[in-house]
Amino acid sequence: MIFLTFDIEEFDNPFPCTQLLSFEEQMDISKKGTEEILNLLAKKQVKATFFCTANFALHAKNLIDRMVTEGHEVASHGYYHNHFENKHLKESREILEGLIGKPVTGFRMPNMRNVNQQELIDAGYSYSSSLNPTYLPGKYNNFSKPRRIFKEEGGLFQIPVSVSPIFRIPLFWLSLHNFPVPFYTFLAKGALKKDGYLNLYFHPWEFVKLNTPPINLPFYVTRNAGDGMVQRLGKVISYFQNKGVEFGCLNQCVDQFTKK
Repeated sequence: MIFLTFDIEEFDNPFPCTQLLSFEEQMDISKKGTEEILNLLAKKQVKATFFCTANFALHAKNLIDRMVTEGHEVASHGYYHNHFENKHLKESREILEGLIGKPVTGFRMPNMRNVNQQELIDAGYSYSSSLNPTYLPGKYNNFSKPRRIFKEEGGLFQIPVSVSPIFRIPLFWLSLHNFPVPFYTFLAKGALKKDGYLNLYFHPWEFVKLNTPPINLPFYVTRNAGDGMVQRLGKVISYFQNKGVEFGCLNQCVDQFTKK
């Protein structure tokens, strides 16, 4: 099974240019990108998991409603994207649950930063997907961490995002921006065969063409952005659908693991 996951946040990533935008401009970009994602998923008839900040959700309730109506999973991405306090773990979950009317069981820390497992358990989560088991200079070195879903000592399930079995090449958003689609699907197919599932993640602003001042992102981020990413992700989905692979929400990964 393939789990498509999206980190839905106000567009305030670490690139300095995003800090020049007003909150309304940040939200407009993320809203537009989220709509593009939802339209693509509806067209392809696949379900996904949306890790949403409470801040985004409170200012885009119509999109949260659409996620639920169309059968997607809503999980927590914290309260704010660039500011974290331990109390936000519980607060964000409670806000999201109040908006969607059902339990929120999953969490992903912004920028895949470390998060205390016991704090997550105490805040009411059953799984986290905050681990990228690879090496990214200046960010993290997780080569020694498991590549596949595992249970933390305290009982929390950790679902790492997918990397290739050999050399642990990340299969995240930047790879789909920059690798040829056939090469990306080749790597993804190998990981799927080895692990039995894929956990892929993207952001809404990738599905918006951002190339005008004051937004001045690096080329490796803007390459194939906007319609290009819609088309690329659509090709990946179609490739695996033609292979008979199912798509689902990330909480299903925990369900399948606990039944074994």
